[in-house]
Amino acid sequence: MTATEISLLSAAALLAGAMNAVAGGGTVLTFPALLAFGMPTIQANATSTLALLLGILGSVFGYRRQMPAIVPLVTRFGILSGIGGLLGALLLTRTREATFAAFVPFLLLFATILFLAHNALRRFIRLEPLAQAADLLHRRGILTAYAFQFLVALYGGYFGAGIGILMLASLGILGMHDIHEMNALKTVLGALINLVAAIYFVFAGLIVWPEALVMAAASTVGYFTASHYAQRIPQAAVRKIAAAIGLCISAWLLWKQFG
Repeated sequence: MTATEISLLSAAALLAGAMNAVAGGGTVLTFPALLAFGMPTIQANATSTLALLLGILGSVFGYRRQMPAIVPLVTRFGILSGIGGLLGALLLTRTREATFAAFVPFLLLFATILFLAHNALRRFIRLEPLAQAADLLHRRGILTAYAFQFLVALYGGYFGAGIGILMLASLGILGMHDIHEMNALKTVLGALINLVAAIYFVFAGLIVWPEALVMAAASTVGYFTASHYAQRIPQAAVRKIAAAIGLCISAWLLWKQFG
């Protein structure tokens, strides 16, 4: 690896880690960066997944204060996330990316709109905000939330750009209102999705290790820094940042697919 490649990949991974800590979507930086230096598509996706997985540990630590509140949710949603992530990784090596990827920009744009309008939608379907995060498990619509999380995990193992904003939208509609607890849950579930996918990619021999290690170190710094400081920002501002990231990722994916 040249000094230029190390510098640019590190910069992309640093920003990707910060994006993932707040809302998600870091893959749209790391994946194209690896492609720009000539890495094949599937190897680039696998390498990006592993690099961002290692960085998530920093973000999980950054949200340690919110962990007690979300432990019951992690137990239930975690199993679905792990199964979906593994199946998505299997699909990546067995199907064409182009067909599925054509739907991704619209899915992400829809999720961003839901995230922005979740308060109005929740009032429309007459769901009150939750008093505690764990109350989500007893809410009507929880089976739909389980199914949605499985599909998000499936997509996350397959490609993964924007899984954070998808999860935030779902949690907001179901009544979670503390954006920091929502980000903590999203971070843990995202780690599980990427973990099972990365393990599969390692055993399948798809990881390019020099690039993966360089990007993992940089993304760890980005994850930890952003998750730590995001909690000092007013929740309304964090929501605006998350929505802006979702809209930008949607626009980039639309341009990539149809531009």
